[in-house]
Amino acid sequence: MSDLPSSPSEILQIFRDSQALLEGHFLLSSGLHSPQYLQCALVLQHPPQAERLGKLLAASFQGKGIELVAAPALGGIIVAHEVARFLRVRSIFTERADGIMGLRRGFQVKKGERTLVVEDVVTTGGSTREVMELIERLGGVVVGVGALVDRSGGIQFGVPFHSLLQLSLPNYQPTSCPLCQEGIPLVKPGSRQLRP
Repeated sequence: MSDLPSSPSEILQIFRDSQALLEGHFLLSSGLHSPQYLQCALVLQHPPQAERLGKLLAASFQGKGIELVAAPALGGIIVAHEVARFLRVRSIFTERADGIMGLRRGFQVKKGERTLVVEDVVTTGGSTREVMELIERLGGVVVGVGALVDRSGGIQFGVPFHSLLQLSLPNYQPTSCPLCQEGIPLVKPGSRQLRP
């Protein structure tokens, strides 16, 4: 894997080259506001980049007996697929229906199946925890969490957690957001936003 980027600066450059590090006033899926947003889809739209990042993330969990890779829709789907491809295991994704995370499309989790949960970006870890809880309710065993980018500032999941890049981007509660106070328009760029 010597052809793969390995340093945080090389990985960050991939995001910059794809114009995926956005500046403005963003509503994150966590409900927090931020002046910066990572639109991983702009990186993952390029299969060679998705493959490279997926291989790098998968390498952190190689030899751990992973049998399944699971991710929340929509942002984690490509990440899960690429990680699973390298680990040579199945890849599934979860979806929300009426605000509740679940499995659809005939996906199943086998009893005792050793599962790696992956995401594109972790901020508060809410979606990741929902997927972990679902996998465990269905009888699977979550043995690790992976993400392309960790902007949580040190979150713990109770299982090994590895990210390719750690970024310290500012987050604000809506009630104390300086961008709101300045009247800068709020944009929701994430996967939970639907556009006509």
